[in-house]
Amino acid sequence: MNAEIIAVGSELLLGQITNTNAQYLSKQLAEIGIDVYVHTVVGDNEKRLANSLELAAERADIVILTGGLGPTKDDLTKETAAAFCGRTLVHDEKALQSITDFFEKRKRPMTPNNKKQALVIEGSTVLTNHTGMAPGMLLETEKCTLVLMPGPPREMQPMFELELKPRLLDGSGTAITSRVLRYFGIGESQLETDLEDLIDAQINPTIAPLAGNGEVKLRLTVKHTDADEAERMLDETEQLIQKRVGEFFYGYGEIGLMEQLAIQLKRAGQSISAAESFTAGMFTAGLTSYKGASEIFSGGLTAYSSEVKENMLQVSKETIRQSGVVSEACAMEMAENVRKLFSSDIGVSFTGVAGPDPQEGKEPGTAYIGIAGFKEEVLVFPLSLSGNRQAIRERAIKYSCFYLLNELKRWNATQ
Repeated sequence: MNAEIIAVGSELLLGQITNTNAQYLSKQLAEIGIDVYVHTVVGDNEKRLANSLELAAERADIVILTGGLGPTKDDLTKETAAAFCGRTLVHDEKALQSITDFFEKRKRPMTPNNKKQALVIEGSTVLTNHTGMAPGMLLETEKCTLVLMPGPPREMQPMFELELKPRLLDGSGTAITSRVLRYFGIGESQLETDLEDLIDAQINPTIAPLAGNGEVKLRLTVKHTDADEAERMLDETEQLIQKRVGEFFYGYGEIGLMEQLAIQLKRAGQSISAAESFTAGMFTAGLTSYKGASEIFSGGLTAYSSEVKENMLQVSKETIRQSGVVSEACAMEMAENVRKLFSSDIGVSFTGVAGPDPQEGKEPGTAYIGIAGFKEEVLVFPLSLSGNRQAIRERAIKYSCFYLLNELKRWNATQ
C-alpha cells in the first residue's frame, strides 16, 4: 500500500509557512508500513487541485489532502474533492453543533460562513476534529481511498493519531505492526550490504533502512491478525539482524543518542561531567535539555584556550608542550580532571579541530574524546570527521554518546 500527500494552500507556495504536515504524515505512515512516494503542494486554485487529485489517484492507493477546509472562499478542498468523487456536500450535524457550541461558549456571534466548516462529502466517514472546528473525511472511491484533514498541525496531528491511524488497517482486519531499530557508527550503504540477503528475501516482516542526521534506522513491519504472533515475528527478524550489526545498535523508536544516554545514566545511577574545547558546550547543552538532568549531570566546563585547560582543568604544561592541546594525552587529562573537579562518576572530554583551518598541524575533523570513570585508565577515542565546522562538532557529540552508551552497557554487565 502506498500513499500520496497533497498539501493545499497558496501560503505554502509563497514560503509564508513550512509544510510540516507532509513530514509528519510521511513519518507516521512509514511506521505503520505505508510508503509515501510523492509529496505535492498546490495553491488555492480549484482547477490545479483537481488536476493534482487526478494524478495522485492514478499512482497511489491512498491520497491524503491537508488544508483548505476552513470557512473562507479560498478554502476549496472539500468542494473540489466532492466533484472529483461525483458526490455532493452535506452538513454533518455533530460537527455543526460543535461549531455552534464553540461560539456560544465564547459569547461571540457565529458568521454564516462558519457553517461551511461542517460540510462533509456525502457517504464519507467523518473524522472528528478534537482541537478545532472543521471535521476530516475518509471515503473509498473507485479511484483511491481519499482522506481530507485540516491544515493547522495542532488540528491535523491529533486527528491522524486518534481518528485516521486506527482505521488504516488491511481490509481483512490484519493489523500492521512496526518496530524501529536505531544504529550509529555504520553508514546506510554498509548496513544494507550487511543485511542484503535478508532485505532481498523479505516478505513479512519487511525491512526498510531509513537514513538521516548521521544515524541509520531500520523499520521492521509485519502484518498479522494475532498481536502476539506479530511480536514473535518481529523478535525473530530482529535477532537475525542483531547477529550481524548489533555492535552498532543503541536503541528503539524515536529516542535519539543523547536522550538515550540521559535515560541510561539515570537507570545506572551514574553522574557525568564534561570538559569541552572545540565543541564549546554543545554536549552540556544537549544533555541538560532533558527533564531530570540535575540527577545525572554534575557540571561542565568549556575550556577553549590553553590557559583555561591549564588553570581550570589542571592539564599539565608538559602535556600541552609535548603533545599539544589536540591530542590523546590532553583528552585523557581533561576527562579525568573534570571528573575530579565536579566529583562525578564519569568524566567526558572533547578536544579537536573544527576547522576551517588546521591546528597544531592537524587537519579539520581531527578529534579526541576522553572518557574517565569506567576503568582505571582513561579511555580515549580518536576521530577523523568530515563536514563543515558545525557538522564536525555535532558528529563528535554523537560519537561521544555512542561510546558512553557502550561503556555503560559493559559497566552494567559487571554489576
